[in-house]
Amino acid sequence: MTARVVLLVTTPRIAPGLLTREAWSTLERADAVWGRPDEPLVAALVESGIEVVPREEGHPADLARDLVTASAVRDVVWVGSSDGDPGLSDAVAVEVTRLPEPPDVELLIGSYDVPGARLLDVVAVMDRLRSPGGCPWDAEQTHASLVPYLLEEAHEAIEAIESGDPEHMQEELGDLLLQIVFHSRVAQEHPSEPFGIDDVAGGLVDKLVRRHPHVFSDIEADTPDAVEANWETIKAAEKQHRTHPLEGVPTSLPALARAEKYVSRLHRAGRDDLVETAVAADGLGARLLDLVRRARAEGVDAEAALRETLRQLEAASASGELTPDA
Repeated sequence: MTARVVLLVTTPRIAPGLLTREAWSTLERADAVWGRPDEPLVAALVESGIEVVPREEGHPADLARDLVTASAVRDVVWVGSSDGDPGLSDAVAVEVTRLPEPPDVELLIGSYDVPGARLLDVVAVMDRLRSPGGCPWDAEQTHASLVPYLLEEAHEAIEAIESGDPEHMQEELGDLLLQIVFHSRVAQEHPSEPFGIDDVAGGLVDKLVRRHPHVFSDIEADTPDAVEANWETIKAAEKQHRTHPLEGVPTSLPALARAEKYVSRLHRAGRDDLVETAVAADGLGARLLDLVRRARAEGVDAEAALRETLRQLEAASASGELTPDA
């Protein structure tokens, strides 16, 4: 029977010990299992009854040589470290090419990342930056000092989406995600009312489930209009503390986007008469509000339409199609 070296590769982003059936079977049949004693997966294997020969840190070439040598008389499984053991697979390849009868070398995937697993890395990196010994700039930030960056990143994400460039969109959404994680990490340090990213995510999950009873319960809503109407009904019940329809619209919104929210909110509340009164007044503001009202009636996003026109104007200026007056 040909000797065998098995390199067991797992993800550090799920609980140690959550392995495939094939991985557990290989570990149980192996003549020897090696691993770093300080690795969480090794600790989980030992707790489950698997004997693991401890191997301390060292050069990949030394570990590769010892693994290949040991495999001459028995099957050996190396329990991959959480850092991925840089250079080990190449070093093993070098060792086996020197032998006239080399052992089989198998790369066995014992566990896989689940969707969203890299979000754990984002949280871990942010924690490292914010903790003692991390980044001095990150450590001194507050919710207030981060507001300009949150606003800027939101606008840049919008531009990326409207550009249609997937790579640009991915980058800018990542920058926006950073702001959410950053604020959540700062919030953990509140002296009396701390919350963290799990609280933020948990609240979001609860809200999504609550506002989608047609998916998670027995309410029927099989068209987008029905879903939106149901959403607004649930939202209104949640926001009963509001004293008027426009309460809660951020005053920091650009005036055009704010006008769209006002027109929409008042229409849903059955108070179109307030909009009619406002647009009937004399002045440029009233005429602009009337344009917003007309755009909404036609299903046009006024803010997006103006941004597109401004982009065209900027492109014309950059190409030299627009020239200053002589």
